[in-house]
Amino acid sequence: MSNTKTSAPDHTPGPAEDQDLDAAGSQLSTAPTEEIAGLPSLGVIGWTRWFWRQLTSMRVALLLLLLLSLGAIPGSLIPQTGIDETKVAEFRKAHETLAPIYDKLGLFHVYSSVWFSAIYILLFVSLIGCIVPRTWQFVGQLRGRPPGAPRRLTRLPAYTTWRTEAEPEQVRETALALLKKRRFRAHLAGDAVAAEKGYLREVGNLAFHIALIVMLIAFAWGQLFKSEGNKLIVEGDGFSNTLTQYDDFKSGSLFSQDDLDPFSFTLKNFKGTYETTGPNRGTPRTYEADLTYSVGAYGKDRKTTVKVNEPLEIGDSKVYLVSHGYAPVITVRDGKGNVVYRDAVPLLPLDGNVTSTGAIKVMDGYRDAQGKWDQLGFQAFFLPSYGGSGSAVVSQFPALLNPVLNLEAYHGDLGVNSGLPQSVYQLNKKNLKGFKDAKGAQLRENLKPGETMKLPGGAGSVTFEKEIKEWAGFQVARQPGSGWALAGAIAAIFGLAASLFIQRRRVWVRAVRGADGVTVVEMAGLGRSESAKVPEELGDLAGVLYDQAPGAPGGTEAEPDSVSDPDTATAEGAETN
Repeated sequence: MSNTKTSAPDHTPGPAEDQDLDAAGSQLSTAPTEEIAGLPSLGVIGWTRWFWRQLTSMRVALLLLLLLSLGAIPGSLIPQTGIDETKVAEFRKAHETLAPIYDKLGLFHVYSSVWFSAIYILLFVSLIGCIVPRTWQFVGQLRGRPPGAPRRLTRLPAYTTWRTEAEPEQVRETALALLKKRRFRAHLAGDAVAAEKGYLREVGNLAFHIALIVMLIAFAWGQLFKSEGNKLIVEGDGFSNTLTQYDDFKSGSLFSQDDLDPFSFTLKNFKGTYETTGPNRGTPRTYEADLTYSVGAYGKDRKTTVKVNEPLEIGDSKVYLVSHGYAPVITVRDGKGNVVYRDAVPLLPLDGNVTSTGAIKVMDGYRDAQGKWDQLGFQAFFLPSYGGSGSAVVSQFPALLNPVLNLEAYHGDLGVNSGLPQSVYQLNKKNLKGFKDAKGAQLRENLKPGETMKLPGGAGSVTFEKEIKEWAGFQVARQPGSGWALAGAIAAIFGLAASLFIQRRRVWVRAVRGADGVTVVEMAGLGRSESAKVPEELGDLAGVLYDQAPGAPGGTEAEPDSVSDPDTATAEGAETN
């Protein structure tokens, strides 16, 4: 067996050999080749083709993807009209100079603005324009065969040779069987075997780009047809999935009421447990809401338990448990002892220990001590575990260990008939008068379950009943296309991994009879880019083939896996896209 080459031969290649090497490395990638056109000769068609090539290049696609990411930043930092109109109004009031500028730039509705939509559409077109031709080119490569061996295999980056007494045909057949066993696509091409491997690299590349398109479509579809509503429900109350039942609701521009999934449910019981000791004292351990639900107008009742991050899924809708609080049962009587109000009043938490606040509004049915129609309002603070003294309003623990209800009593006009919207959790005191205690101060008392606060002058009473209900806040979200977005993200990860870690390479084995009648075996490898894997793999293949076609006696022997890796160029034109 002859010496294995360790350096490039002293030979200046001619134009024919350059073309021969280019042919050997052709189509190792589906990346489009760059064509530089003479700018003075470009006409309308030329400029159009140039613009299209720039738009469908990977550089521009990455630039558009970067711009899309940067464009999403103001959508996260600046209040958006489609998410919270109240915060947008507050921002306009607080920033009178910036607000008009933001309006002109569309920063209050980033995701539906003209510039964001333009970037989105251009990225979509760029990816499609990049994928379609590369897909057809790759399909053509799969249907074809690896190119034949170059005339001078010594010019390739990985090369080895030896002499053997085996017949050339026998060597070629053995090499063909070996390469096919190693999952190469191989065939006989003249006096050599041509083989290629690593097609999954291009499959991964194309899968990555297709996955990006799937994700773009899924996100756009989700934004256009999404819906999201919130509802606070007290134990024993129910909910039907209609627009009028929601406390607040927002949706995509193409959403219609008919898209709502028909279902209803009732909150039977809520259970919350908390850490009682240690540094995490008061931290919630479990939040569970027991529901009875039905699907459709005549669906059968079913029971389920909704937990945090474990939503109830009905059709395309998911019912999430998002908040919790208390709803003390309050009874209000007029001066004659008639019950004018009795209900569980949900109060909103202010801190982690569920110190809660809210308002009790008696709008109809109440008469004062003189028998005149009037309205009552109570500012309420609820403390599940009262731990303060005097006038302190603070809870020490979120569970009902020592519940106390603090009430401030008012009467007058609640403003509910003014036509202006107002929160059910806030008391508008503009047209209200406070009841005074014996000292002339605002009437304010702490009540324990079962206790009653008397209103002065025989105006009635307020009773904090022993029954304390709990409420749960639910979010009903409908996000079509989320499954496709997840599938696209997973496919993009695997496709990117395949395109990064799999190398496409070619191997040629030439066996010809020399002038002295001894067979000369040459093996060479070429990869898309310079890598130690190609010489290593060629050395392994040469070692196996050498065992079946051993070197001829005489001459200096060398191991066949001592594959040369000369400082020669890889195939021209096989550039990374």
